[in-house]
Amino acid sequence: MPTITLKGNPVTIKGPDLKVGDKAPDFQVQGTDMADITLASTAGKTRIVCSVPSLDTSVCSIETKKFNEKAAEIPGVEILVISTDLPFAMKRWCGAEGVDKVHCASDHRDASFGEKYGVLIGAGPLTRCLARAIFVIGPDDKLKHVEYVAEIASEPDYAQALAVAKG
Repeated sequence: MPTITLKGNPVTIKGPDLKVGDKAPDFQVQGTDMADITLASTAGKTRIVCSVPSLDTSVCSIETKKFNEKAAEIPGVEILVISTDLPFAMKRWCGAEGVDKVHCASDHRDASFGEKYGVLIGAGPLTRCLARAIFVIGPDDKLKHVEYVAEIASEPDYAQALAVAKG
């Protein structure tokens, strides 16, 4: 697992270090409409899955809005932003920020997405939040791109994730 920091301080991450070529682990998260979202419910298309600590932080907000803007440029690609924020808060945030092209989903129930994807923060001020990462999953459910962002307070490499998703 790469070292992940928060403002320069190492954080403990639970879960595996996924690699390009791995089969994407199945997951179950809760959408802003309270419906379950799983890997299978998004099957057959390319997916960009972003994990973020909280939509109510500046970097997560910027990231989600950038992916929302780019969504129109990549038809047929589903973008999912996952955090442990509650679905009610996500829905309010999306409405207030005009985010309507990406799907926000919550891992608040059991943080199993975080554990399966190696992004669950296990200790420190962000315990039970998710570290920042980007996964591009192909229609075959294989990981085509994996970026564990080394510094949680930094933005990911949007261009690389989008280029892989466009294929």
